[in-house]
Amino acid sequence: MDHLQAIRIFGRVVETGNFTRAAKSLQLPSSTVSKWVATLEQQLGVKLLERSTRTVRVTSEGAAYYERTRQLLIDLDDIESTIGGSPTSPGGALRVDCNGSTARALLMPALPAFCARYPGIQLNVTVTDRTSDLLAENIDCAIRSTAENPSLVSRLIGKSRWITCASPAYVAKYGVPATPHNIEDNGMPVVSYFSSTTGLVHPLVFGEGEGIVLQNLHANVLVNESNAHIAAAVAGLGIIQTAHFIVRSHLQHGELVPILEDWERPPLNIYISYLPSRRHSSKVKVFADWFSTLLLA
Repeated sequence: MDHLQAIRIFGRVVETGNFTRAAKSLQLPSSTVSKWVATLEQQLGVKLLERSTRTVRVTSEGAAYYERTRQLLIDLDDIESTIGGSPTSPGGALRVDCNGSTARALLMPALPAFCARYPGIQLNVTVTDRTSDLLAENIDCAIRSTAENPSLVSRLIGKSRWITCASPAYVAKYGVPATPHNIEDNGMPVVSYFSSTTGLVHPLVFGEGEGIVLQNLHANVLVNESNAHIAAAVAGLGIIQTAHFIVRSHLQHGELVPILEDWERPPLNIYISYLPSRRHSSKVKVFADWFSTLLLA
């Protein structure tokens, strides 16, 4: 038996809470995962997991074993990723999570430079506007606009301007609002964005400090995915408010035009978030440092 592989598989079962999710994250059959854990238990001579038809519970011995082996595996992965090189030229798989518009507008166009600089890293990019569970989904780091999760380390790597914009066809039809309240007062259509996790609709925010917050707007179209949000605006369906870097190319090509520029809201913070166990990962560090330079461009 590959003892290290068995330990890794056991760790994923603990982190994900059951064999099915662990198998999915490892891209293995559930039966294989169960067999590896059973073999590990037999070799150690202890029960690591209590199984039932619906749940998996970690025993006290299993919890102690997991805590002792988790950091060892992380350290081993980091050592192996830099063997024969240096901490600034790591290798191995790096799992990154970000939303669709950030991937399309910023990350993917710049990736050839990253791959050329760090040829040993295999980048696995998870693209979703859902807030991913980094532990359960085995993700090394995520590009996020909030640092609200206390279980994660969140490093501020840059800021982005907000921009309110619409298509030229929309402006020709509805005109340009002179103030934010004109949107509400005149029933001007907006394309609202709602959270995939909570279902809450994001308001339009204008100005510094407390500013102006518009909640009850005329939205014929609501979306929960960032690329769809931009596409709806380009199609003339309504006003949107988003990070400037996401729509930069659409502005340059005249597909969208800025409005209410004198009412710009405070900048959007951009973070790299990761589990405390990834704090010393050289792969996460070089990716975070590199990505922060894209926000300065």
